[in-house]
Amino acid sequence: MEYFINLVLLFFSYSFAGWCIEVILKFRQYHRFINRGFLAGPWLPIYGSGCAFITLAVDGLSRLSSYESSYGSVFAVSFVLCGALEYGASWFMEKRFHARWWDYSQKPMNLHGRIWIGNLMLFGLGGTFVYKFANPLLYRLFSASALNVREIVSLALSAIFVSDYIVSHFVLKLVKNSVEHSEADNTEEIGREVRKMLRDRNLFARRFANAYPDIIYRTEKVKARLERIKAETERLRKQAEQRIDTILKKK
Repeated sequence: MEYFINLVLLFFSYSFAGWCIEVILKFRQYHRFINRGFLAGPWLPIYGSGCAFITLAVDGLSRLSSYESSYGSVFAVSFVLCGALEYGASWFMEKRFHARWWDYSQKPMNLHGRIWIGNLMLFGLGGTFVYKFANPLLYRLFSASALNVREIVSLALSAIFVSDYIVSHFVLKLVKNSVEHSEADNTEEIGREVRKMLRDRNLFARRFANAYPDIIYRTEKVKARLERIKAETERLRKQAEQRIDTILKKK
């Protein structure tokens, strides 16, 4: 029971730390405060989930076998788990809400634009730091409080988190409906329509509009148009290569 409660507290601790990191990065980029995440509260569950999964996986492997949590093994577990989590989150959010929160298509060694090698390396290093250094420190901080206090705190945070998710889910449904009914045939125009719709609504909706200024909206119409452009580009490239080959043969 204590292990599970500590794991929940780890989830919220790293969710908050991830939110702080994202806010700082976006402040440097846009020079203004941006409350990141699709939730209104100061937490990004993808960070908390990644760290909790790493902790659970490494602890589980250690208990079930003679597995030793060396730096290299923790790095490998973090690399694979966090990469799978980021890819799965990107795929789910795009399929569910017709929006892509991040896109690494222009990065080297990426997979479908959802993950790329640079982030995977950072995940490995970050997971190693979390498990080897941050977790022991947090466990010591948690143990300074009685178990029943930790239980109350974890339950209270969980209740707030669920409430936040329910409210934010309705906002995301507004986004989904707006994207589905849009007549635009490019992501930029859809984005302007969605941002206008959200800013005309309540505080939670306006917050979401500001949280992801670089979000990419996708509809079947936009996807089909992008596929046509890709096919046409490939056709023109082949034609150019054939012409060059013909000219070279004549010479």
